[in-house]
Amino acid sequence: MSSVAQKSGFGATLWDWLTTVDHKKIGILYLLGGLFFFVLGGIEAMIIRLQLITPNNDLVSAGLFNDLITMHGTTMIFLAAMPMLFGFMNAIMPLQIGARDVAFPFINSLGFWMFAFGGLFLNISWLFGEVPDAGWTSYASLSLHSPGHGIDFYAIGLQIAGGGTLMAGINFLVTIINMRAPGMTYMRMPLFTWTTFVASAMILFAFPPLTIGLFFLTFDRMFGGNFFDHTMGGNTIIWEHIFWIFGHPEVYILILPAFGIFSEVFSVFARKRLFGYTAMVFATVLIGFLGFMVWAHHMFTVGLGPTANAIFAVATMAIAVPTGVKIFNWLLTIWGGSIKVTTPMLYALGFIPSFVMGGVTGVMQGAAPLDYQLHDSYFIVAHFHYVIVGGVVLAIFAGLHYWWPKMFGTMLNELLGKITFVFFFVGFHLTFLIQHWLGFWGMPRRVWTFMDGQGWNLANFVSTIGALSMAIGFTVMVINIIMTTIKNERVGNDPWGDGRTLEWAIPSPPPFYNFPATPLVRGLDTLWIEKMEGSKEMITPAEPITDIHMPHGSIIPMLMTLGLFIAGFGAMFHQETSWGLGVLIFGLAFTFVTMAIRSLKDDLGYYVTKEQILQDQENIKRGRN
Repeated sequence: MSSVAQKSGFGATLWDWLTTVDHKKIGILYLLGGLFFFVLGGIEAMIIRLQLITPNNDLVSAGLFNDLITMHGTTMIFLAAMPMLFGFMNAIMPLQIGARDVAFPFINSLGFWMFAFGGLFLNISWLFGEVPDAGWTSYASLSLHSPGHGIDFYAIGLQIAGGGTLMAGINFLVTIINMRAPGMTYMRMPLFTWTTFVASAMILFAFPPLTIGLFFLTFDRMFGGNFFDHTMGGNTIIWEHIFWIFGHPEVYILILPAFGIFSEVFSVFARKRLFGYTAMVFATVLIGFLGFMVWAHHMFTVGLGPTANAIFAVATMAIAVPTGVKIFNWLLTIWGGSIKVTTPMLYALGFIPSFVMGGVTGVMQGAAPLDYQLHDSYFIVAHFHYVIVGGVVLAIFAGLHYWWPKMFGTMLNELLGKITFVFFFVGFHLTFLIQHWLGFWGMPRRVWTFMDGQGWNLANFVSTIGALSMAIGFTVMVINIIMTTIKNERVGNDPWGDGRTLEWAIPSPPPFYNFPATPLVRGLDTLWIEKMEGSKEMITPAEPITDIHMPHGSIIPMLMTLGLFIAGFGAMFHQETSWGLGVLIFGLAFTFVTMAIRSLKDDLGYYVTKEQILQDQENIKRGRN
C-alpha cells in the first residue's frame, strides 16, 4: 500500500482525503457534499412551505422569499442531485466495468473540488446578505436589474461548479470507452454504466451553453457588456434559449442515472435478468438524443409563433415513447420474479407510479395551448417535483441503501430504511399532488403569500404537512446512517445475496486497486454467470496477478480551485473597491502557477507489488473463514 495510506491519526487521514485521487473516495466525497447541500436546500424548502401554510403569513419578507426559492432550486439541482449521482457514478461505474480507476484520476479530484468550492461560493452569499433572487433560471430581464451582488454569486459560483461537472462528464466518457475489462462489450455493460455513459455525453454538449450564458451574464453585470440588454442592442430572450438548451438536457442528465439505479435494483431484487435489455439501451440513447430537441417547450408563452411551438410540442410528445418503453420493461422484469421487498426495492416500486404521474403531466405541458394556461401556476411546480423527487431523489435514496454496503462495508438498518420510505413517500405525495389542483385553481408560483377566501387555504396547509413528513423521513435516514456507522458491523462481498454485476464480486469496501487481476467478462450479468456455474472465486481473471501501477494523491486540484474561488471575489468587487482587481489577478495567477506545477512536476505514481496483492487476498480469505 502507498506510504500515505498506511499512516493513521486525524491529520494523516484528513490529508489523505484532501489529496485523494481514488475514485471510491471521491465518490464518497461527492455523496457527503451532495448530502450537505441537500440538507441546506431542504431547510430552504421547509421555510418556503411554512411561509405558505396560512394566507397573509409574514414569517419571511417578500424579498427573502425570492432569495429562498432561488437558492432552493439552484442548490437542489446543481449542488445536491447532480453531485450525489456523481458520487454513485464515481464509486460504482469503474467497478462495474472491471477498471482500476477512472481514466483521469487527477481531473476527477479537480472536478470534485470545483463543485465543492463553486457550491461554497454560491452559498456564502447568505453571509454577505446579498443572495441570488431571480429564480433558479435567473432570466436576464430579472437578473440584470437585481441590485447588490446576489446574481454575481450565482453566475461565478455556477461557472466554477459547472466546470467541475464538465470535467467529470468527459472523465466518465473516456473511462467507459477505453477502460472496460476484456469481454465487456458495450452490449454487456450494466444499465447503470450505460446511463452514466449517455448522461456524460449529454453533459459534454449541455454544459458549454450554460457556461457561455453565465459568462455573458458575468460580463453584462460586472464588465459593462450588453449581451442581454435590449436597450443597447442585446437580446433578453436569448438567455432563455441558452439556459434551456442546457436546462432541458440537464433534467435527463439527472433522470438517466436514476433509471440506471432502478434497473439494477429491479433485476437484483426480482432475481431475474432485466427484461428487454437491448430495448432499454436503445431507449436510453434515444432519450439522450431527443433531450436536446425539446428546450423551447419551456418558452411556449414567449411568442415564438405557432410553427416553432408545434415542432417543440411534437418533440415533447415523442420523448415520452422511449421513457414508456423503460417503464414497461421494468414492469415485465418484476412480473413473475421472485421479489424481495427490501428498502431499495420499495423505492423502486414507489418510483414507477410517481414518475409516470410526472411524465403524464409533462406530456400535458407539451400541448402549447394548455401550457399557456398552466405556465407559471403551481401545476408546473407539482410537475417538476414529481419528476425530480419522484424520479431522481427516490433513486438517490434507493442507491444509497443498495450500494452503501459496497461503499462502506456495513448495512443500513432495513427497518429504519422502510420507516424513512413511508414518511418520505407519503409526505412527497401529500406535498405535491394537491399542487396540481392549486395550479388549476389559479395559484401562481413564486408568490410569497396569498389572500384569504380564494379556496387555496386547505391545499397549502396539506402541502406543508406533507413537507414536514418528508423532513421526518430524511431525519430518520440520517439517524440510520449515524447508527450504522457507530455499530460498524462488517458485511461480505455480496450482502444482498443476489448481486449480478462485477462490483458484488469483490470485498466490501473494495481494496484501493479494486481487482487483484483484471476480470474476464463472459456475458451480461457476468457475476450471475459465475454463480450459476458454481465458481468459488466469483471472478474469472483475464490475466495472472502482476504488479499494479497506481497514481499518487495530490493537493494541487484543491489549490487550483482555491485560486478560482479567490478570483471570483475579485471579479465581483473590482468595480467598487480598490483591491478587487488585485485579488482577481492574484487568484487567477495562483491557479495558473498550480497548473504550471502540475505540468512541470514528474509524478510517475507507484506500484503495488504482486506479493502485497497476494497477501491481501490471503487476509480476505482468512477474514471470511
